[in-house]
Amino acid sequence: MSSCYPFRVTAWLAVPAAAALLWLAPASVPPAQAQVAQATPAAPQASDPAPTPAAQTTVATSTQPSSAEQRGLTSRAIDTVKQVAKSAGDIFNRVPCLPPKGGAKSMGSLPHVAAKLIAGQPVVIVAFGSSSTAGYGASSPEFNYPNRLAAQLRRHYPTADITVVNAGIGGEDAPEMIKRLQASVIDVHPDLVIWQVGTNAVLRNLDPADTARMVEDGISRIQSAGSDIVLVDPQYSPQVTQRAEKATKIVSLLGRVAELRHVGIFPRFEVMRDWHEKQAIPVESFVISDGLHMNDWGYACFAQLLGDDIIRSVGQIKLGVNVPADVRTYRPM
Repeated sequence: MSSCYPFRVTAWLAVPAAAALLWLAPASVPPAQAQVAQATPAAPQASDPAPTPAAQTTVATSTQPSSAEQRGLTSRAIDTVKQVAKSAGDIFNRVPCLPPKGGAKSMGSLPHVAAKLIAGQPVVIVAFGSSSTAGYGASSPEFNYPNRLAAQLRRHYPTADITVVNAGIGGEDAPEMIKRLQASVIDVHPDLVIWQVGTNAVLRNLDPADTARMVEDGISRIQSAGSDIVLVDPQYSPQVTQRAEKATKIVSLLGRVAELRHVGIFPRFEVMRDWHEKQAIPVESFVISDGLHMNDWGYACFAQLLGDDIIRSVGQIKLGVNVPADVRTYRPM
């Protein structure tokens, strides 16, 4: 991986997230079509507290707001959007998001994503995984990693139509994910699948070899459907590192599967360990109090570094570097 690794949304989060992103965009850049779609509700992991029911929204139909009331509502909405945008922009002011120190091998090219961008066609990305994909631990949906990634790609490709589908369900690992692979991933016809897997295998003491075999089978099915793939291995956090032998085995096997199947991998475990051991960032600065899930900063930096790698990998296609023969004929953007 490289040495420099952070919208059509569903109902309740669409307006503030989209508006905040538009407010952040440079005035000279035309609005992008990037979207984040929430594919499935996030179920907590076994160690997570029980979720609270979503608040019900009621709509008054008897009267319409007056002009003054409407202006007041608009003003408050603008203030809220500005505050959300400020929080999104300021998250790295306290602790900067830096790439791991030292070199790392490249993720490799992403020919399907690059081909769609070059042709000006819509790009669909599925973020497939468990609670750290769903965003457990984030203070709001804008700070989960698929939303942060969508915002970054939108800024980098301002005229592209990019959809990021959040297909994370808490508590799952390879056995459950394989069961819903067809419906949650393949049937969506994505150009890129970001598959976060392995954490719950460690926590549930699943056989690492069985996990690797299931992931390899899933990769084969995804590749047959014509999608690029990036694996994301477990997070470096206290609940995972206290099972060091199992975690190390899972991380190693996922890396081996990625190499054998010629797919990208984002080594989240090593990236997060670098934050703590080499950059001297306290674990509690990127992991919440449950000792497992990332906080806003953790998700944001993870998304930033992953997005940097995706952008760099797409750029390899434009330069004709590390490109399969069947995509060398595409012209640069």
